[in-house]
Amino acid sequence: MSLQTQIMDELKTAMRAKDTVALESLRSIKSELLLAQTASGSKEEISEDEEVKLLQRLVKTRKESARIFTEQNRPDLAEPELAQIAVIEKFLPAQLSDAEVEAIIAKIITETGASGIASMGKVMGLASAQLGGTAEGKTISTIVKKLLA
Repeated sequence: MSLQTQIMDELKTAMRAKDTVALESLRSIKSELLLAQTASGSKEEISEDEEVKLLQRLVKTRKESARIFTEQNRPDLAEPELAQIAVIEKFLPAQLSDAEVEAIIAKIITETGASGIASMGKVMGLASAQLGGTAEGKTISTIVKKLLA
């Protein structure tokens, strides 16, 4: 089932349940999907990789907003952002733990023979491609830096 179909089904469920947080999150996802689809100029659906990147971007912006609201001592604004993150993450692939990511990156480093910070770009490219939507870019970057240092 495509992401758009899943979103529409969840939207209907959220409307029936009068779940405003889920509705807001799902409408946001639907909007971003439509924008991405029309930006390419075609009526074809976007690829699964692009869908995952789009969802990760939505989660990232909400995490950043929640962090800022928390720093400004505004828990009333941070809570809805965190609730929306939970709704959006339902559609993302399962995230790997830091230990799992570290093991995969260590394997990539040994396979490529990378050493030192100078080869970080090469390792990051391979790690990002291999880990896809299963780990955040920031986590990957931190672990690569740690292992190459």
